[in-house]
Amino acid sequence: MARHTRRQVPVLTGALALFLFVYLPVSGQDFKHKGLVTGWGNVRFQDPVDPQMGLRYIPEFSLAYDVSDSLSLDAEFSLNAYGAVTSRGADDIATDGDIKPYRLWARMASPQFEVRLGLQKINFGPAMLLRSLMWFDSIDPRDPLQLTDGVYGVLARYYFVNNANLWLWGLFGNDDPKGLEIIPTKEGTLEWGGRAQIPLGRGEAALTYHHRRIDFSGLPFPRYGSGQPEAPENRFALDGKWDVGIGLWFEAALIHQDYETMPNPWRRAITLGADYTFDMGNGLNVLAEHFMYTSTEKAFGKGEGIDFTGLFVNYPASILDTVNTIFFYNWDNNDLYSFVNWQRTYDRWSFNFMAFWNPLRFEIYPDRADGSQFIGKGIQIMAVFNY
Repeated sequence: MARHTRRQVPVLTGALALFLFVYLPVSGQDFKHKGLVTGWGNVRFQDPVDPQMGLRYIPEFSLAYDVSDSLSLDAEFSLNAYGAVTSRGADDIATDGDIKPYRLWARMASPQFEVRLGLQKINFGPAMLLRSLMWFDSIDPRDPLQLTDGVYGVLARYYFVNNANLWLWGLFGNDDPKGLEIIPTKEGTLEWGGRAQIPLGRGEAALTYHHRRIDFSGLPFPRYGSGQPEAPENRFALDGKWDVGIGLWFEAALIHQDYETMPNPWRRAITLGADYTFDMGNGLNVLAEHFMYTSTEKAFGKGEGIDFTGLFVNYPASILDTVNTIFFYNWDNNDLYSFVNWQRTYDRWSFNFMAFWNPLRFEIYPDRADGSQFIGKGIQIMAVFNY
C-alpha cells in the first residue's frame, strides 16, 4: 500500500503542473524550454582497462504566470535521460541507462514568501567540498554538471526585510537513502523539518532540524539483536558564514537514532572551512575544508570516526579557460584523492578535460563507499551543450 502511495506523489505534482500549463490564461503565461546535452568518454587505468562512453539529455520546460503585481505561479518539469556503454574486454560489454523525472514542481511566490510542491532540489549550508549538511542531495564537487536527484515534498520559505529567512518542509515518498543517509526512510511516513537563518555581524548563522523514521528491515547487517524494525531519527544543526577579509564558515550536525540496542546511536559531523582569492594573475582562489565524522554512545562523548581535509584551487587562465584542482586527504588511512579539470567555455558549449587519481573505494563521506565516476585512476573528457 505504501508503494502505491509513493507512486501517487509524482502523479499529484504532475497534475498540479499540468493545471498551470493548461488552465491559466494564455495571455499571461511565460513559457520557456531549454535543455542540456552532454557526452563523455572516460578510461580507468586498471586491469582490465574499462573505457566508457555515454550520453545524457536533460530537457527542461518552465511556465510562469503573474496572478497580480505581488503574486506569481510557476512550474518546472525536466527529465534526466542517459545511456552509457562500458567495455571490460572484447566479450564483456555492459550497458546502463535510464529515463526519469529530474525536477517536477509547482510554486506560488510573492516578494517575501514562496511555497514549492513536488520533485525539487533542497540544499543549504555554506560548505562546498565536505558538507555536514548534505541531507537531501548528493552533489559531488568534482562533477562539472553538479547533478543531483531531487526529493518529493513541499518547501515553504519566508524572507524577512532584514535578510533573515525561515524554511519549513515536509517530505514524502523518498524511501531510498539520500544525502549522507545509509539507512532508508520507512515507506509511507512523513519527514519534516525547518531552518531559521539570521544575519549575524558580517555574515549569517542558521539553526536546522529534521525528523524522520528509519527502517532497518531491508538492510543486510543485523539489527543488534533487538528485532525492532524501525526507529525515529532526529537531526540538529548549526552553521554560519562570515566575510572577515577571508571567508570563514562552519557546519555542525548532531544526529540521534533512537534505537533500543544500537551501540552508538549518536552521530556528529563537523565541517570547518575558509577561502581567499589571492591577487595573482587573474585571481587565484584557494578554498580549504576539514571534516570530522564521529559515531558515539553519548551525544558529546568520545567515539569512532574519520577525518578528511579538502582543498580546492581555481584559476581563470583566460576569458575562455579555467583550471581547477580538488584534493581530499583521509587522515585515518592516509588515502589521497586527486582531481584536476581544465574547462573551456563558449556561449553554448563547454568542454572539460579531467584526470583523477583516487583509491578504489569512495570513502570521502561515511558509509558512502558505493562508488563514484571518479574512483580509481583515469581520465574523462566531457562536452556540454546548453540551449
